[in-house]
Amino acid sequence: MNKAAVIIRFLIIGVLWLAVCVFYVVRLKGQGQELTLLSLFPLIASGIIVFVPLYKKYVKNGRRSK
Repeated sequence: MNKAAVIIRFLIIGVLWLAVCVFYVVRLKGQGQELTLLSLFPLIASGIIVFVPLYKKYVKNGRRSK
């Protein structure tokens, strides 16, 4: 796969994930809730769920195939 395509894919997914995170934090603050580790845990978990498989598929396996 083309290296530029992989970078663009990571950027698009990263921007979308960041937009969802900002929406979530703004919504929490709008409801008057504190930002604690417990309230931010879904963001941390979603980041791991989204980016670790992508990293393993495109970065780690890409180095092995060369």
